[in-house]
Amino acid sequence: MTRAWIAAVAMVWLAVGVPARAHEIGKTQVTAVFRPDQQTYQFDIVVDPDALLTKLQVFSGRMPASASSRVERDRQIETLGAVFLERTDVRVDGVRVSPRFDYRPSSALSDFAQAPSVVRLSGSLPPFAREATFAYGLALGSYALNVRVADSPVQTLWLEGAEASPAISLVSPPPPATTEEVAWQYFGLGFTHILPRGLDHILFVIGIFLLSARWRSIFLQVSTFTIAHSITLGLTMYGVVSLPARVVEPMIALSIAYVAIENLVTSELKPWRLALVFSFGLLHGMGFAGVLRDLGLPRSQFLTALLTFNVGVEGGQLTVIAAAFLVVAYWRSNHLTYRRFIVQPASLAIALAGLYWTVQRLM
Repeated sequence: MTRAWIAAVAMVWLAVGVPARAHEIGKTQVTAVFRPDQQTYQFDIVVDPDALLTKLQVFSGRMPASASSRVERDRQIETLGAVFLERTDVRVDGVRVSPRFDYRPSSALSDFAQAPSVVRLSGSLPPFAREATFAYGLALGSYALNVRVADSPVQTLWLEGAEASPAISLVSPPPPATTEEVAWQYFGLGFTHILPRGLDHILFVIGIFLLSARWRSIFLQVSTFTIAHSITLGLTMYGVVSLPARVVEPMIALSIAYVAIENLVTSELKPWRLALVFSFGLLHGMGFAGVLRDLGLPRSQFLTALLTFNVGVEGGQLTVIAAAFLVVAYWRSNHLTYRRFIVQPASLAIALAGLYWTVQRLM
C-alpha cells in the first residue's frame, strides 16, 4: 500500500471519528444580565438538550445513555442540576456564588430541534458589588457571552471552552466594541470555522482542488463557490431565504461526496461542474448562516460582523488550497502520477467520508 492510500485510509478514519455536525462554534450561547440597582444577576445558557444530558451523565460518573423520550430527557437533566452547577463558575468580587438552577426545555428532540433549551442561573448580588466573572465547564469550542449591565449597551465576550471570562465591571461598564474590534473578532471566527473546526468544508475545498492540476480550473470553481455561498449567507441572515438544519446539513455532506466521486471519473472541468459547485455553494452558505445565527451578531455592527465573518471563511479556504498545493506540488507536473497517487486515493477517501456523514446526519 502506497503512502497516498495510507493517508486516504487515515482521512476516512478521522472523518468517522468526527461528530455528524462538525460546527462547534455557536453550539453554546450565554446571555448575562446584571442589575446592580436591584442586586440581581441572571445567566441564560442556550444548550443542545441531548448533548447536555450526555455531558451531565459523564461528569456525574454515569454511563452515557440516550433518553427514551423528551419528557424523560428533561427529567434526567433536571435531576442532574447539581452537576451542572458544579461545572459552572460564577464569581462576584472573586467569591464564588451559588445561583439557582432553572431548566427550561425545548419542545423537540435531537438534531431535528426547532428551538434549543435554556438553563437559567439566577441569584442576588451582594451590596456594592464591583465585578463578576463567568466560566462554563461544559462548553466545547468558542461561544459568545453577551453581557448587559443595567441599561448599558450589550458587550460580547468570546470565550474558549471552560476558560473564565475577563472581569465584568458592574460599576463602570466598558463602551461598545469599535468597528475595528468587531471586524477582527468576526474575521477570526470565520477563519477558525474552516481551520481547524470545519473538517467537512475543508474536504469540500480539497475536492474542488483535486479535480485538475490546472490553476484555471481551481480558480473558476473556488470563485463560483465563493459567490454562491456569499449570496445565501447574506440572504439567509437577512431572513430572505431559510432551510432547516436537518435539510442543509445532510445536503452539505452529500455535496462533499459528489464532488469527490466526480473527481474519480473525470479530470476536466465540465460546464455542469461549475453549475453544481454553485448549487453546493448555496447550501454551504446556509450552513455558515446557521452558525452566525447561533453566534448572536451584534445588532449595532451587524453588517460589519457579517462581512468580516465571510472574509474569514474565504481566508480559511484559501489557506486550505495553499496547504494542499504545497503537499502535492511535487506530483502535479506528472498528470498520470498525480491522478494515480494523489487524486484517486484522496477523492475516494473524501467520498466515503461524505457518504458516511450524509447517513449520520440523516439519522
